[in-house]
Amino acid sequence: MTTFSVPTTSPVAELKGRIERRQARVGIIGLGYVGLPLALLYSEQKFRVTGFDIDQRKVTTLTQGGSYIVRILPSEIQQARAQGFDVTSDYARIAEMDAIIICVPTPLNDYHEPDLSYITDTAKAIAPYLRASQLVVLESTTYPGTTEEVMVPILEQGNQHGLKAARNGVSNEPGILVAFSPEREDPGNQTVARRDIPKVVGGLDAQATEAAASIYGAIFNRVVRVSSPATAEMTKLLENIYRCVNIALVNELKMLSLRMGLDIWEVIAAASTKPFGFHPFYPGPGLGGHCIPVDPFYLSWKAKEWDFRTRFIELAGEINIGMPYHVLDYVAKALNQHKKALNGAKVLVLGLAYKKDIDDLRESPSLTIIELLQKQGAEVSYNDPYFPRVGKGRKYDLQMECAPLDNLGQYDCVLIVTDHSDYDYQRIVRESRLVVDTRNATRGIQSPNIVHC
Repeated sequence: MTTFSVPTTSPVAELKGRIERRQARVGIIGLGYVGLPLALLYSEQKFRVTGFDIDQRKVTTLTQGGSYIVRILPSEIQQARAQGFDVTSDYARIAEMDAIIICVPTPLNDYHEPDLSYITDTAKAIAPYLRASQLVVLESTTYPGTTEEVMVPILEQGNQHGLKAARNGVSNEPGILVAFSPEREDPGNQTVARRDIPKVVGGLDAQATEAAASIYGAIFNRVVRVSSPATAEMTKLLENIYRCVNIALVNELKMLSLRMGLDIWEVIAAASTKPFGFHPFYPGPGLGGHCIPVDPFYLSWKAKEWDFRTRFIELAGEINIGMPYHVLDYVAKALNQHKKALNGAKVLVLGLAYKKDIDDLRESPSLTIIELLQKQGAEVSYNDPYFPRVGKGRKYDLQMECAPLDNLGQYDCVLIVTDHSDYDYQRIVRESRLVVDTRNATRGIQSPNIVHC
């Protein structure tokens, strides 16, 4: 009698089928500015989503239907909760997930070296609960090689079933599927829908790439496959280094233009009329956010392993890091023109967020500028509609309350660091003794008390 083996469905095909039927369970680790919006996207597409976070305050807020991110309304959280969005700090529930997406921070330490502790701690926490054929995707920005060289060994060594990450030709045994897909969040951007931002994915092997493409293809309109996790990691760094270097260029040209008596903003507007070969970037008081001030240093650090010096990146970093000091000098000079010393001056800083109309303090130049002003003896206050209070963070400890804007004349200088749309700049200029503008927020306003910085 002849027997025939019945073909079994591959784990990837099975996962893709569950994704298409919206039966796949999706776990999002890290419910910050990247992870929470991603969780809501999956919830909108009828996936059962579980969010994981070690911050119990976030877990409690979301469980109660609240939000801690201004641009995400409580009603969005409540709608997701009604559709099954669950939040926990219990990593044992990782075993229930079909796909696990890691969105944890990757800051720099005090020596501008990569701090991968959030990635390694997360990998150690989930490894014991991994099962065969699960998909694990890292989204945290990092240097090329992190996924394969750092995260995968932890996942392989720590799981209870001896599972290996699937690699082409290494083993026929079921393993875990591992990929990297860089986040492309742009807080405050209202012009591009998240679904329309193409998603880059690079798996440890072709199966992992296809699994990652399938899970992201369910919520994004376009998925771009690349050959490896390292390629995807490098893609993210290139995107942010491109911005970092060009911002450094216009910051340097701004400082030169000030000496020459030229308006750099007018120059950029004129150059932007060229329909090819030019993309506008804009100067400011320094870089902020979780990407541009941090990511280039990840590649600079990794390049040393290859005996290579990334000179453009290092120079751009030097210029951008120096911008808060440029602002400090201009405030001192502007006060001096009004026969007032910086030491003892009352200065109001407008805007704490790193960019307009968001509630994000990460790496904000405002924090550095406030500390620099205080070290020079200034009496500093701040106003920001998104931050009623600022306390202690990784690199600052201000313990300040938001000052009202009802008596601007009491300040020797009002310093515009973040150009929130909520501010009435005509009124601010009219009621202030001196306004130092780092963002061109007062463009079109003619007044002798404005100093452009």
